[in-house]
Amino acid sequence: MHQPVLLQETIEYLLTDPNGVYVDCTLGGGGHLSHLLQFTGNNVHIIAIDRDKEALEASREKLNFPKITFIHADFRNLSRILNGLNISKVNGIMLDLGVSSMQLDMASRGFSYHKDAELDMRMDQEQELDASEIVNNYSEEEIARILFDYGEERYARNIARAIVKYRQEKVISSTLELVDIIKSSVPARYKRGKHPARRTFQALRIAVNSELEAVQEVLPQATQYLVTGGRICVITFHSLEDRIVKKFMQEQARDCICPPDFPVCICGHKARLKILTRKPVLPGENECNQNPRARSAKLRVAERI
Repeated sequence: MHQPVLLQETIEYLLTDPNGVYVDCTLGGGGHLSHLLQFTGNNVHIIAIDRDKEALEASREKLNFPKITFIHADFRNLSRILNGLNISKVNGIMLDLGVSSMQLDMASRGFSYHKDAELDMRMDQEQELDASEIVNNYSEEEIARILFDYGEERYARNIARAIVKYRQEKVISSTLELVDIIKSSVPARYKRGKHPARRTFQALRIAVNSELEAVQEVLPQATQYLVTGGRICVITFHSLEDRIVKKFMQEQARDCICPPDFPVCICGHKARLKILTRKPVLPGENECNQNPRARSAKLRVAERI
C-alpha cells in the first residue's frame, strides 16, 4: 500500500498560498498531492508529473479534481513542461525521489529483490534501456563502476566478475537469478545484515533511469520558476541524492561560489535561495514503525529570495 513519507511536514513547508500554482514532479501514488488538496483554495492550479504512465493513470482516476493538469514526462524536462502550459512562475515544487511504493510492490516491474520478475527496473516503460541490458551486455568494468558509484557497493568488483562469468553460460533474465549471483559472490558475513542485493539493485535502478542526472538537471530549473517566497521541497532516500540536493541548496544560498582560495569574488553569483532546513527533516519513530521505507528519508526545503 502506498504510504507517503514525511507527509505533514512536506505540505506545511510547501503550501504558502492556498490559491497558488504547485508542481508535484513525482506524482506516484498521489499521497502528497491528495493531502495538499485538503488545504488549497478554489483557484489553485496543480501540475502533476510522472514518468511512469501506470502510476500517472492510477492517480488520475483517484484524484478527480479539475484543477490538476496531469503530465506524463520526465521531471528533468520541467522548463519545457511549464513553458508548454504557459506557466512562468509557481509557488511550490515538490520532489519525492527514488522508486515509489507502487513500483516496488508490483513484482512485474523488476525493482524488488524479494520477488521474481524480468530484469526491468524502468520507471518509464517506453524507454529502451533496462536492467537486463546493463547486466547482460555492459563490460565488467562498467558494471563494477555502476555498482560502486551508484550503490556504494564494497563488493562491486566481485559481483561484476560473477555476473560476467555467469552470463557466458546463459542470459541473466530474472531478478532472483541475479540475487543468487550476488549472494554467491559476497562473503557469508555480508548476508547477515541487510539484504546483500540491496545496493546492487539500487545501483542498477539509478543507472537505468538516470536518476542522479535528472536531479542535477531539475534543481536549477525549479529554482528559476519559483516566485519570491516560493518553496522547493525535496525528499531523498539515499546519500547520493541527498548530497546533490544539499550541495545545490548551499551553493544557491551563497552570494559567492568562487573557490575559497580566491582573494576576491569574480563569479558575480547572487544568492537565489534561503535554506529553511539547516538540517534535513527526518521521520519520527512512529512513522518509521508504521512505514519501514521511511527510515532513510530526508526532507530538505529552500525558499526563493
